[in-house]
Amino acid sequence: MLNSFLAEYQAFLPKLNSGQISALEAHLELLERWNRTINLTAIKSRDEAVSKHLGESLFLAAHLPSEALNVCDLGSGGGFPGIPTAIARPDCQISLVEIDVRKGVFLREASRNVPNIRVLTQRFEALEGEFDWLISRAVNLSKVSGGPVCHQAAFLGTVEPSSKKRTHAGQFRWRDVPIPWNPTSFLSLGERFT
Repeated sequence: MLNSFLAEYQAFLPKLNSGQISALEAHLELLERWNRTINLTAIKSRDEAVSKHLGESLFLAAHLPSEALNVCDLGSGGGFPGIPTAIARPDCQISLVEIDVRKGVFLREASRNVPNIRVLTQRFEALEGEFDWLISRAVNLSKVSGGPVCHQAAFLGTVEPSSKKRTHAGQFRWRDVPIPWNPTSFLSLGERFT
């Protein structure tokens, strides 16, 4: 399923080698096993997981600038979009931020063979420093305040752009990019106001 999806939508995704594809498949298989005991995702179908989790995460990775970046994945949960982004972009340092300790244990196991990932089991607001990019999937930004400085942002979601609440993210100028294979999903890209 993953190979056929990647072939069908390759124009919208980063180019991946066989090792990267194997790493993505291993992440998905581990997610399916762990999801039986820990609620990591509501998506149970392999096809939907490939399309929504892996595909949309890779679509986000394709929209990041080509230089090495320091990236924070807020509320990483099952590792999306952070782990696929780290696999597709080994030149970037990815911090997976997840407050739930059990999900943090999963993230450590899932990223064991991905050297450009670090897992932080703490609140985003407690982080200090800065990141080039803040990425996330379906996080309610109105409940997030404070945290490190992030110069750009990319969020995956299914809410129509005109109805998104941008309370926390009011520091960014946003543009929305529809996901080509799922017209109800969007990638929102934010550039920080200077």
